[in-house]
Amino acid sequence: MILIDTGPIVALFDKDDRYHTQCLEILKEMREPLVTTWPVLTECFYLLNFSWEVQDSLWLFIRRGGIEIYHLGQDLLIRCHELMKQYSDLPMDLADATLVALADFLEVHKVFTLDHKDFSIYRFKQKKRFTLIPSII
Repeated sequence: MILIDTGPIVALFDKDDRYHTQCLEILKEMREPLVTTWPVLTECFYLLNFSWEVQDSLWLFIRRGGIEIYHLGQDLLIRCHELMKQYSDLPMDLADATLVALADFLEVHKVFTLDHKDFSIYRFKQKKRFTLIPSII
């Protein structure tokens, strides 16, 4: 299982994004399921609001099982709040907090993100670092 952040999703569906080709190639090689949260997808749909057709393509990708959306229960919401306080100096946004909280809960250390600046700082479970995909951007 691999967590997926806003950046790669937007890049996959916005052909003008400078990371479009790189993210598409990475996606083609992935053999593990992608998991995300509604706050991440909310950011994606907002950033893709320049085109209903592009947003519709993302909807179809989700509906066909391209990304699993994990529901955040009360415990994970509390953890998100704690994380946003902990990383308030960055600051951490809600979407990132949901992914870090989910990483803790599901014990997943891989995240497909273009936000290496923040995800190289974030830690999960006993201060472990994330494995970032791609490893270099």
